[in-house]
Amino acid sequence: MLRIHFTAEDLIRVRFAEAPDPLAETILSLPLLQAERPDRPSSAGLSGWRERTRRALRPQMRLLLDLAPAGLGEYIPEAFTHAAASSLADSLEHTWSLPTGQWSADWRATRLLRPGAPRWIHELHHGDRAWAALVQRQLRSYHALAIAPYWAQLLAVAQTERTQRAMTTLDTGVEGLLRTLHPEVSWAAGVLTVPCAKDADLELHGRGLLLVPTFFCARPLVLVDNAEPERPFVLRYPLVHSLTDGAAVVTAGTTAAGQGLTALLGTTRARTLEAARSPAGTTELARRTGTSAATASHHTSVLRAAGLLTTRREGPGVRHALTPLGRALLHGGPPSGLIEQGASGATGPAK
Repeated sequence: MLRIHFTAEDLIRVRFAEAPDPLAETILSLPLLQAERPDRPSSAGLSGWRERTRRALRPQMRLLLDLAPAGLGEYIPEAFTHAAASSLADSLEHTWSLPTGQWSADWRATRLLRPGAPRWIHELHHGDRAWAALVQRQLRSYHALAIAPYWAQLLAVAQTERTQRAMTTLDTGVEGLLRTLHPEVSWAAGVLTVPCAKDADLELHGRGLLLVPTFFCARPLVLVDNAEPERPFVLRYPLVHSLTDGAAVVTAGTTAAGQGLTALLGTTRARTLEAARSPAGTTELARRTGTSAATASHHTSVLRAAGLLTTRREGPGVRHALTPLGRALLHGGPPSGLIEQGASGATGPAK
């Protein structure tokens, strides 16, 4: 177990990531893609996603399966799970700008846990530019195939989670938030205890903690050997805790946008979101949806709390407009700029 010790300064520096990180989700999905017999309900719930992704997987992407194979317990290539960025491009840039020492720490862990790792992984961790370019290209391609089709739904669930956690913090304080974060995480007397492959104590010394809800994550995940000393300590925890919830997110991306939106929000709320394609006041939204002004006001409040609408006062009234996330849900895809479509590449680097 890892025991994370908080000072008063650390407690006031607990933060939530604005959204899951695209690169971390991509990397963490690879072991689940390869799992033949998932041993956790959250993994088993991804069987439909797994089958669809395997069928569409192109040969040149298969080198990524060696980067994060199944069956290695808690092993994850940590260099690829540091960022908490809104776009894949930003996350990749952050990863490849990590200091050499952190790539070396990641390689030491890889060599210890995977003594038979392919030679190219050694070269990647030691700065080989050809392998770096190839891996980045294939990560973009795989992300477009396996993650992007579900990104809007994943963001919607993450935004709801963020809102609920904010309410918990308002009601119970930061300590109440940490106490209820996840069944495998406990809080007592200023110490957060998290599952970890090693038994250790960590003093934050004012760095604070960044909480990142992560979909393709079966258990809480921390970076210990490869943590960034100048940034908040990162704790990833499962965004969904049940088979039903996990399956619903990755199934929604395969349904018609309108049907998926109605299932997610409910009929009237989905109609309210649709009506806000063109910014409008509460009375106008009520007219467009055939509801009362009080009903429209209630639904806009809920949609605003979920990060799908913004509300701005204009004179004596207000004006509601879609956020990028709200527009993404209506379009059945991710907001512009959150993902990049990568081109396929060769199966090995050109030398």
